[in-house]
Amino acid sequence: MSAGPVTISVFITLFAAISSLGFLATRWKKADLSQLSEWGLAGRRFGPLLIWFLLGGDLYTAYTFVALPALMMGAGAFGFFSIPVSVISFALVFVVFPKVWTICAEGGFTTAADLVEGLYGSRTLALMIAVTGILATVPYIALQLVGLEAIFAGIGLNATVHLFGFDIELPLFVAFAVMAGFTYNGGLRAPAMVAIFKDILVWITLIAAVIVIPAQLGGYGAIFDAVPAEKLLIASSPPDSLGPHFAYFTLALGSALGLFLYPHTLTGLLAASSRDVLRRNAIFLPLYSIALAFLMLLGFMAIAAGVKDMPEFAEGFARFGNVFAVPALFNHMFPEWFRGVAFATIAVGAIVPAAIMSIAGANLFSRNIYRAYIDPKCSDGKQTQVAKVFSLSIKVGALGFVTLLPNTSAVQFQLLGGILMCQTLPSVIVGIYLRWLHPAALMVGWLAGVAAGISMAASTGFTNSLYTLEILGISIPCYSAVSALGLNLLITFAASAMLRVTSKDREIRLQGGA
Repeated sequence: MSAGPVTISVFITLFAAISSLGFLATRWKKADLSQLSEWGLAGRRFGPLLIWFLLGGDLYTAYTFVALPALMMGAGAFGFFSIPVSVISFALVFVVFPKVWTICAEGGFTTAADLVEGLYGSRTLALMIAVTGILATVPYIALQLVGLEAIFAGIGLNATVHLFGFDIELPLFVAFAVMAGFTYNGGLRAPAMVAIFKDILVWITLIAAVIVIPAQLGGYGAIFDAVPAEKLLIASSPPDSLGPHFAYFTLALGSALGLFLYPHTLTGLLAASSRDVLRRNAIFLPLYSIALAFLMLLGFMAIAAGVKDMPEFAEGFARFGNVFAVPALFNHMFPEWFRGVAFATIAVGAIVPAAIMSIAGANLFSRNIYRAYIDPKCSDGKQTQVAKVFSLSIKVGALGFVTLLPNTSAVQFQLLGGILMCQTLPSVIVGIYLRWLHPAALMVGWLAGVAAGISMAASTGFTNSLYTLEILGISIPCYSAVSALGLNLLITFAASAMLRVTSKDREIRLQGGA
């Protein structure tokens, strides 16, 4: 389906106007952007309001905007697990991350890997954390580009350009170039400035959607009446299984634990000017949970509107599946001019988090790989230059995901992201409170958790994040990240206790020999 000239004009004008703000970021809160602390963390000078917008830019991505309604459309009530995810995550921001911020600020740490090296004095463990973060980031950026593709398909912008032997969608390439340009020059300031206006548009679009669309469909009662009964409630558990309810719980818990361990969300938190900024910010973050709940209901609205059965959207659903539900719904329900506003909102919602993700991955590479292993004596300016170049490399890798692999492949690989990030929790979070954990034990636990998590995901062909455990004749469907994290923690605690006892016995023997 091709959008009309009004939709395309509004979309291009709004997208260009907001994106251009990223290029002005070098003049905002002026600083020496050749320093990594300024380029990668904006000098840790963001206040409560700016951090609120920045975290919103982190969390409300293009893929979130199209994928969660798609999940609701397909899986029904089970998709609501995202609501407790945000509630648990924001509680963690209030309780845990002010302490993380303090340790990082006092130690001059820029990344989670810096924090781990400072806590345990292990450069190898820090490397493992850095590599984990980078590997989890690339497919996450790719998902933003998948969301962009769905939006461009909804508008009808499908022109392609032939580069390096591959056909790349021209609008996607342009959006990629814009994001790369303002990120390279402005660092974290660029997506932070754009995030302010992007979040305002998100709220405008959501408020319009939850008022206008139900009014046209006969109200929320009519919407819920149109949804199949089996999608309105989570199925009950059979006698010999903990069932879907336990799966729902572990999916919410594991997603919440992993969410703020991702490099981009931690980068946003560390950019705060003080630990009190994080606490004050966390008080108002639940407003995003309210927005998220309404956002997910767009999936039910798409069912009630019957967009999946409309011939004009058949090609989009054939290519993107239920991910095309929101573009189709907006095309069907909104007037032309507001379609342009809504689609521009989602498009900007792709480049903001993708930019933050690339910066966070670049910080990890520059600090914990390049400086640690390639050029230990490099200056801070050199680290920043390396980070800028690597941020471009991450974006190219994500673009390669979208170009060379089917859209479903990016989704499947992203399932590993939550599994991988949860395995860093013992080193990054637990270690702050339990300083007796041994770095060697943390490495063994990480390795076991990653191996188990990947094995469970691979057994489903990377198509399902849940894996059913069989324990004492009881079937336990569980989020693979949580199962793997449980094994990780068990091994870490046991190995730490053994290594500490062995070390203490050795000290006693040496003292006795003396």
